[in-house]
Amino acid sequence: MNERKSVLVIGAGDSTGGAIARRFAREGFVACVTRRTADKLEPLVESIRAAGGEAHGFASDARKEVDIETLVAHVEREIAPIEVAVFNVGANVRFSLTETTERVYRKVWEMGALGGFLMGREVARAMLARGHGTIIFTGATASMRGSAGFCAFAGAKHALRALAQSMARELGPKGIHVAHVVIDGAIDTPFIAENFPERYAKKAEEGILSTGAIAENYWNLHRQPRSAWTHELDLRPWTETW
Repeated sequence: MNERKSVLVIGAGDSTGGAIARRFAREGFVACVTRRTADKLEPLVESIRAAGGEAHGFASDARKEVDIETLVAHVEREIAPIEVAVFNVGANVRFSLTETTERVYRKVWEMGALGGFLMGREVARAMLARGHGTIIFTGATASMRGSAGFCAFAGAKHALRALAQSMARELGPKGIHVAHVVIDGAIDTPFIAENFPERYAKKAEEGILSTGAIAENYWNLHRQPRSAWTHELDLRPWTETW
């Protein structure tokens, strides 16, 4: 009989995070998914259950230490050991430098960087005791370079990438695979569909990232043998100019 194991997805939205949760659930993982409000998780949880999987939704604020500590402890104790943890919080906002308030900069950093640290630390504590596990952080173009209007977002994403690098060097020799995924391009989301309808109508030709294809890459990262682990993976559509 297979041992129960869970995938924890922090920031399981309607697009990428939800697709990742569904992909792992298809492989028998118990999907534990979070957003700041639990009711928005109901469609995702129900879709996983309807497909024969097991899923649990939680309301939590990734910026709050007590929320993440309580969440990880609950999943480990009451549901199943966390074999895979994915940090997929967005925090993408656009403001000119002079219009970026201290509150905006701090909130974006807390969401995009501090939250990643809190999740990474807590799941690492559980995984270290077992000597295995996978931790994946979702990055963006802003992880690699800053752009006009994105000083807060780029700062947070740069910090998250540095965190992932440090964790990989510390935890890799102890059996835990830490990966950082740079998603470079527009993703097939309701936001893109609503705000760029002409482009979205021709998404195959325009090159918009499929959430299912992204999720498949996350699954493949987890399946890698540790003799050939990937730390950083960049995903972009064929039309992207980079």
